[in-house]
Amino acid sequence: MEITISSVGDLQIAARCSGDASKPGLILLHGWPQSSHAFAGILDELGQDHFALAFDLPGIGRSQGKPPSAEKTVIADIVLSAAERLDAKGIVIAGYDVGGMVAYAAARDHAARLSGAIVMNTVLPGVPPWEETLANPKIFHFALHALAELPELLVAGRQRAYFDFFFDMLAGNKRALSDEARDEYARAYERPEALSAGFDWYRAMAEDARHNARKKRIALPMLYARGDADGAKPERYVGPLRELGAEAVEGITIAGGEFVAEESPDRLIAAIRDFRRRLTSA
Repeated sequence: MEITISSVGDLQIAARCSGDASKPGLILLHGWPQSSHAFAGILDELGQDHFALAFDLPGIGRSQGKPPSAEKTVIADIVLSAAERLDAKGIVIAGYDVGGMVAYAAARDHAARLSGAIVMNTVLPGVPPWEETLANPKIFHFALHALAELPELLVAGRQRAYFDFFFDMLAGNKRALSDEARDEYARAYERPEALSAGFDWYRAMAEDARHNARKKRIALPMLYARGDADGAKPERYVGPLRELGAEAVEGITIAGGEFVAEESPDRLIAAIRDFRRRLTSA
């Protein structure tokens, strides 16, 4: 595994890489409040049969520069461009949490650049049960993080303690997120601009919702996967995706928790490989 930097306009986009460009491309995208470190434990294994690229989302960790927008379709274009500059081909994009929102935006708006998409452990802005999720008191942070300036004021210098609250609340097995990993995530948002980049994802979700709520045909093969920590079934999310135009989407449960790459790494690897096999045999 090595770390490489791609220039996309004025942005520097960092990726942990395994495998080489002769193999099918695989983009892996973390969520909030994490970084590409989330995939460190599975990247070398996936690099056996993929050109695996785990990106720090724009502005986070080793990725530098402020993207023109935090809308997920814009971020999808940026990470796809970064992968293409590294000569990735036949790309499957996979992400969870905010990374899952970006993976869906890639499938919806940039499908010609992809072979498939895997969306994991996220509710998609504008796609039911979006409004129900926003009304859930446990998801209070969506509203808090969308406010201007206040989240930075509350969290700056307290990243580790603040992030730990969410890791411990959401994880099926909080011990799967080691102290080393948690320190790494706090460092990834240590810079003021990195902290703001993470909150900007939430500030853009109202526009993401308006965009995604418009029905659009999506023929790209797509997998919607959920861990089983919260008991929610993938069918609850797959049905609305089909109603909004996804023609080749299916759902699976990956036994494990919210932070699937760390809580259930072997099952995630198996799910990615199974999805790829079915793409190539279709």
